[in-house]
Amino acid sequence: MSAPRDAFESIVTEIPGPRSRELAARLARVEAPGVTYLGPEFPVFWESAAGALVTDVDGNRYLDLTSAFGVAATGHTNPRVAAAAADQAQRLIHGMGDVHPTEVRLRLLERLAEITPGNLCKSYLATSGAEAVEFALKTALLATGKPRALAFVGAYHGLSLGALELAGIERFRQPFAPLVAERATFLPFPNAATPLDTALDAVRAALAHDPAIGAVVAEPVQGRGGVIVPPAGWLRGLRALCDEHGALLILDEIYTGFGRTGTMFACEREGVVPDLLCLGKALAGGVPLSATVGTARAMDAWPRSTGEALHTSTFLGNPPACAAALANLDELARLDVVGRVRAREKLLGERLGRLRAVPAVRDVRGLGFLWAVEFSGAELANRVVVRALARGLILLQSGTSGTSITIAPPLVVADDQLARALDVFERTVHETREER
Repeated sequence: MSAPRDAFESIVTEIPGPRSRELAARLARVEAPGVTYLGPEFPVFWESAAGALVTDVDGNRYLDLTSAFGVAATGHTNPRVAAAAADQAQRLIHGMGDVHPTEVRLRLLERLAEITPGNLCKSYLATSGAEAVEFALKTALLATGKPRALAFVGAYHGLSLGALELAGIERFRQPFAPLVAERATFLPFPNAATPLDTALDAVRAALAHDPAIGAVVAEPVQGRGGVIVPPAGWLRGLRALCDEHGALLILDEIYTGFGRTGTMFACEREGVVPDLLCLGKALAGGVPLSATVGTARAMDAWPRSTGEALHTSTFLGNPPACAAALANLDELARLDVVGRVRAREKLLGERLGRLRAVPAVRDVRGLGFLWAVEFSGAELANRVVVRALARGLILLQSGTSGTSITIAPPLVVADDQLARALDVFERTVHETREER
């Protein structure tokens, strides 16, 4: 699949351009200071995006190797997804949540039951990934009667207070520690080099030591933590241990879901079916929507509504979001996104693997279209991100201490766009390293 000639990066101003700098000054006056980093070389303000290409307010074009946090699996502003959302908004932009449902919400719930693995069949729709995780925690308590959870160092499950209970990245958790309940036991997240028996023995010991643990919560691949891939068989081992100790297995596939790792869901690479599956990001192609999908056994722990929902939100099953999700799922199938990722996974890994020869690169790891290049320090990784932006490439710094750069392109990126983006990235890494 080739891109047209105008579908590559094009830098026409200094970066950031004058309009971006003007907007940054205005933003600094009206947004809470802990949100957007504003510096002399970063950020640029986006104006439009299509496929794997982003255009800023100064007319500069960028190739995107982030999918905007993994959201744009079927491409930025996918025309069929945008049309579905717009059409639904013109007819019904808001429903009445848990009081008067909509057919489009029902159709999405039916579709989620069809595409998720095994006996996952009932869902709760929300807006953010953190909400999906918190609903899963509530479900685990109702289903098991056990209030505690087992989580992992390096985990990122969202930043709301409930999700922070599972936060394995200390910089997010520490400032709010007085408000965060200490209901989780944390274990190291195993990487591919960790012996499988060692990793599972730690989980076994934790579950045996604390019978109040009712949920084991894990990402099949840690995303924000720096794309940490566990050893083969680890998910299967977690499944067996949860069954043995009467705990629910909650898998957070907010980042890894919908083809990112080369299967529709990352847990399918090992044939594992969790009790609860948390989804988001790529679900609706850019419209805010998340879901917790569970087995009937887990979900039926919730009592039937008697007229006042025990857990709900005003925008439950928002109609345009549900319409966008249905169209996005159609696009994933029509474009054979899973097949495309599997076919190009090896090539992407090999291209990035060439960077292992760079002395400042500590590791290259990943699978599917989710990879990380780890550097010797966070400052160096940041310089690569900033310099790449000036050359028309959007990258995302990651890792518990910021030493990695995540490579997560839109799953429909054209072959020549991907090759060009990797050329720019590789050249930037070499030249930045040489300046040290």
